[in-house]
Amino acid sequence: MSYADAIAFAASLAATLLVSIIVFEAGDGTHGAMPADEFDGEESMVKLELDPWA
Repeated sequence: MSYADAIAFAASLAATLLVSIIVFEAGDGTHGAMPADEFDGEESMVKLELDPWA
């Protein structure tokens, strides 16, 4: 998905699940969003972290 779509999805997830969500860039240039505690990739892949409590 695009970066803008990934940010919108991440914001929705963070507000719904009340957990930290990261937006990451995959090797092919696409972006994704997932809970931060489930991410096991390289730190350099992370483009944004959304914390609903901050």
